[in-house]
Amino acid sequence: MLIETLKTLFERDLRKLKAEIELYNSENAIWHIERNIPNSAGNLALHLVGNLNGFIGETLGHTGYVRQRELEFSLRGIPKVELIRQIDETIAVVNSSLDKLTLEDLAKEFPVPVFGGKTTSTEYMLVHLASHLGYHLGQVNYHRRMLDE
Repeated sequence: MLIETLKTLFERDLRKLKAEIELYNSENAIWHIERNIPNSAGNLALHLVGNLNGFIGETLGHTGYVRQRELEFSLRGIPKVELIRQIDETIAVVNSSLDKLTLEDLAKEFPVPVFGGKTTSTEYMLVHLASHLGYHLGQVNYHRRMLDE
């Protein structure tokens, strides 16, 4: 039940992220940094794609994904269509990776240390990743509405 719930939440919020990116009136606005907001919507989208492909795709699904976290925040100007393609691919990776898990897997220790080298359960990490996605999705939504006024 929890695995299906997580799949539903990840897919829902990744589709909302995709919709937010599609709603930008200007591709340049996706990469705009306003006032004291340090991350553009484009960088937040790249960060979420990297985060989920790394922690869910590679760690749990063994996809071979190699995360380059520093590029998630330094790249600029990636076309909107490319961001959308990456989000769509991430939906597929998250779903296929979570399909491989059992309820017993959720209770196991997450395979890599997180949160400053601490260990946690896979269940806890997946719930954290879902809330992390929602947090940044809200930032993207705010960023878009602020720039589209």
